[in-house]
Amino acid sequence: GREREREREKRGTMLTLDPQVRNWVMIPITFAMLLIGILRHLVAKLLRGSTTAKVKSIQAKQLVQRSQYLRAHSSFLNRAAFAQRKDYFCEKEKGKFNQKVDPSLNPQAQMMSDPSMLTDMLTKNLTMVVPQIVTGAWVNFFFSGFVVAKVPFPLTQKFKLMLQRGVDLSSLDVTYISSLSWYFLNLFGMGGLLQVLLGERTFDDTAVMQQQMSMGAPNMDTTGAMKQEREHLEMVRRKRT
Repeated sequence: GREREREREKRGTMLTLDPQVRNWVMIPITFAMLLIGILRHLVAKLLRGSTTAKVKSIQAKQLVQRSQYLRAHSSFLNRAAFAQRKDYFCEKEKGKFNQKVDPSLNPQAQMMSDPSMLTDMLTKNLTMVVPQIVTGAWVNFFFSGFVVAKVPFPLTQKFKLMLQRGVDLSSLDVTYISSLSWYFLNLFGMGGLLQVLLGERTFDDTAVMQQQMSMGAPNMDTTGAMKQEREHLEMVRRKRT
């Protein structure tokens, strides 16, 4: 009897989920997140308008990528072929990386000359943050403290904080999912379903968060990137000779 009790303590308290919780908590949260995801996609698409990426900016990015591919696969080329491709990028007079760069390709210069870039960035951030604040407050106010689902496979205790937000029960088995954690799982995991339903790429929360972590600059510094890539490519030449 004591051994069974110890095993139950290790596994955690097991619960029987009420179907009413599924019908009035889990399904409404899922449906609300799906509807908000579609609305956010449509609003972002409407606000984005008909803006098109500049050809020069795309060409500069592709030029840097081609140089990176050349460095990564240089071992597959003989010396003459590698030298020819290297001169295309690094030759002092005609090399692509030694040409004068259009000042408008600098992200800071773009934002100074084109205020619509800053407005577009602010709009994207608001489109992401405002629905998150509203839905998070709604879930936390109306559905806080519910256990809505159970993972059908065992998990370690490291997942407890992620799956049981808002439910402070140390004895509860780690495989149960709280309502607040279900909201976060829907928030970051519904992109694939929305993409299937809408037939096109949707608003990506993860990409926007990464953009904010990188100081919010969606475009690269073309001058600095070309200079750095030229130096890296010249170092590869020294290693090969």
